Amino acid sequence: MKLHELHDNPGATKKQKRVARGPGSGKGKTAGRGIKGQKSRSGVAIGGYEGGQMPLYRRLPKRGFNKPNAKHYAVINLGLIQKFITEGKLDVTAPISEDALIAAGLTKSKLDGIRVLNKGAITAAVTLNVTGASAAAVEAVAAAGGTLTVAPALAPHGKSVRKAQ
Repeated sequence: MKLHELHDNPGATKKQKRVARGPGSGKGKTAGRGIKGQKSRSGVAIGGYEGGQMPLYRRLPKRGFNKPNAKHYAVINLGLIQKFITEGKLDVTAPISEDALIAAGLTKSKLDGIRVLNKGAITAAVTLNVTGASAAAVEAVAAAGGTLTVAPALAPHGKSVRKAQ
């Protein structure tokens, strides 16, 4: 194949319609906009206008709220950690950090941190250091003879947040 033999697939490109270029074009004079009225003028932004009727976006109820600075954690279950320990992908002798969990392939990235949940059973005595954990997960790791350390939450500007006592 040579450079001059390259071409688009048939139907991939379509010739642009040139409006307001005389009566022979089929879109001459008013360029398909009709005669007079708001839509025939330039700079029109009708958007959601429904001709005096209450627009749909005002008829629908507004409920709920999406927090703009919400934290998104990578969630890992205890049963999955135990599975990776039995397969030899995680070392129980050393403390298991978030980076070790990512390196083992438990999660792709830690997002705003890794949160451990109590789904499945853990039998190995492990030392876990993560951003968050459920109370049941902390109890389950302690019952297996290990420790689960939760890092203190950080404020938006990197200062640690003190919880009210």
